[in-house]
Amino acid sequence: MGWAVRVGGRTVGAGKSTLLHLLGALDCPDLGSITFDGEQIGRLSDQQRSVFRHHRVGFIFQFFNLLPSLSAWENVAVPKLLDGVRLGKAKPAAVRLLDRVGLGNRAEHRPAELSGGQMQRVAIARALMMDPPLILADEPTGNLDSATGAAILELLADVAHEDGRSRLVVMVTHNLAAAAATDRVITLQDGRLGSDELTVARSRLGLPRFWATNGRRRRDRMPRP
Repeated sequence: MGWAVRVGGRTVGAGKSTLLHLLGALDCPDLGSITFDGEQIGRLSDQQRSVFRHHRVGFIFQFFNLLPSLSAWENVAVPKLLDGVRLGKAKPAAVRLLDRVGLGNRAEHRPAELSGGQMQRVAIARALMMDPPLILADEPTGNLDSATGAAILELLADVAHEDGRSRLVVMVTHNLAAAAATDRVITLQDGRLGSDELTVARSRLGLPRFWATNGRRRRDRMPRP
């Protein structure tokens, strides 16, 4: 499922927020540089970084950050609306993404009418709306029970390993089991990068460890928005 940045030691001051801000082009580094697909992010203007974030980065948050007055599909459509697309034109793509994350029958429901796992699925669909090559997930299972969290991990693995797509999912987590479901685990300890390990427990088909150990098959591909 892409990379996991596992936060060890103390929670406050570990550097998680700073790392996510740098990867998501919300901040620029004081030293060094960040290169994404051959482009140095630190050299972009504020406006260019805003465009970069909107079109090339999808954000998934622990507490979902959904707009309570909007329906599920309207929340998914928000990135398109910010791009100047009319609500009616954005709806078909939003509903398709909700259907693919298993919430096609909840498209008209507002966040208050959804469970925590369902709200996180809406957040994942929203992150995919602009078809970004980078997904940043901040503790995506931290506010969910273990069974729901496992389902969200499987969905993120589907996003990361979709056939024919080049997409990286970076997940920040304290959860060892969640980190083990990814392809690469980087440990962040007291503001410094520590160990960097590739996970090796994959099947011969190259499926992520989470699927291989549970004997699950891939679902259909995620649709293009």
